[in-house]
Order: sequence, then structure tokens, then C-alpha cells
Amino acid sequence: MVDLDYLAFLENILTDNRKEKFLKVLQNRTHHFTVAIEDVFQLHNTSAVMRSCEVFGVQELNVIEQKFGKSIDKEIAMGAQKWVDIKKHETVSECIASLKAKGYQIIATTPHENDCLMEDFDVSKPSALFFGTERDGLSEEVLEQADGFLKIPMVGFTESLNISVSAAIILQNLTERLRKSEVDWQLSEEEILDKRLAWAKNSIKDIKRIEARYYAEKTL
Repeated sequence: MVDLDYLAFLENILTDNRKEKFLKVLQNRTHHFTVAIEDVFQLHNTSAVMRSCEVFGVQELNVIEQKFGKSIDKEIAMGAQKWVDIKKHETVSECIASLKAKGYQIIATTPHENDCLMEDFDVSKPSALFFGTERDGLSEEVLEQADGFLKIPMVGFTESLNISVSAAIILQNLTERLRKSEVDWQLSEEEILDKRLAWAKNSIKDIKRIEARYYAEKTL
């Protein structure tokens, strides 16, 4: 449960414009879709996918670091790391098990004999969209455990797109269709309060000192 007094204390430090922006953005945030990226070698691609999640309202990004453990490139992410929840996983199996436990179907974004074009994809089901490495695509483990396959229609000679480009195209298409649907896709009131608190903390410099002051005043 969010400490509402603490939230009010922090938001009192923020400008009215900042608080209004939080509420406006949160109205378009969703956990209905989540994204998972597997062993992306080039760091800027991870950061760019995170930025696409933020831009199109997907609140959570899962990063599997089975081979390449790296930090987010803040310059590429352009602040998106403040507003998107990053869940790190050491293995593919751990990531898939966690997402399935939350009720997501596993969707591999790759050409496949049983694949589905974006316009035919059923947006009503909570889905975890998996994107693979630049060089090898998704692992066999993901492909074997996937509940479905999704691809971008292409009509040129090139048969694949950069992972960050693919993620942006797919997220723009699916989230736009989701918002036009009858699906209950928005965050719950509790989730909104949780994000308001997290974003307020991310917006305040020297938050540890501010937090210490709040609890000191509370004990008086």
C-alpha cells in the first residue's frame, strides 16, 4: 500500500505542471502488454527499446541478461529509465515463468510458419512480446515455449529489421489498437498511486535527504 501522506509530502515539492503531467501520462500507461528482450548485444538497442516502451505507454520492460550483462545507456534512453519499470532476469526460463505466472501469453516476434500479422493479432489477451538478438534472433527456448508468433509485414528485399525499429513499429500498432478497444487496459488506482510515488521520488534531487526529513517530522 502506498503511504498517501508521504506521497502528498513529495508531490507538494513538485510543480503543478509536473503533477498534472504525471496524471495525464498515467492515463495512457498499461500492463496489458509487456516487452522482453533477450541478450541484446548492442547496448543502444536495449536503451532504444526502453524508450519505445515509454513513448507508447508500456510500463514494464523485461531484460534477459543470460550472456551480456550491461547497464542502460542513459543518453540513448533520454530519461526513459525514470518512467519505465525494468525487470532483469538471468535466464530465459526465469523470465518466461515469471511472465506466465502473471497471466501473460508469450509472443515471439519472428517470422514463423504459424505466425500472425500485426493487424490480425488479438490485442484482448495480456501478452509478453519477446524480441531477440541482432545477430541470431530469439533463442530456441523462447520459440519452443511461445504461445504465438507475430511478424511485421514487409514487401522489400530486406527480410529483417533492427530490433529497436521492430519494437517501435509493433508497439505503436498494438497499443493504438488496444486503446481503441473495449479491453480494460489501464492501470489500477493502486498502480497509479505506486507510479506517482516512484515518479515523484525520481523527480526530486537529494531524495534521501528529503525522505529522512519526512520521517523525522513524522516522529515528532
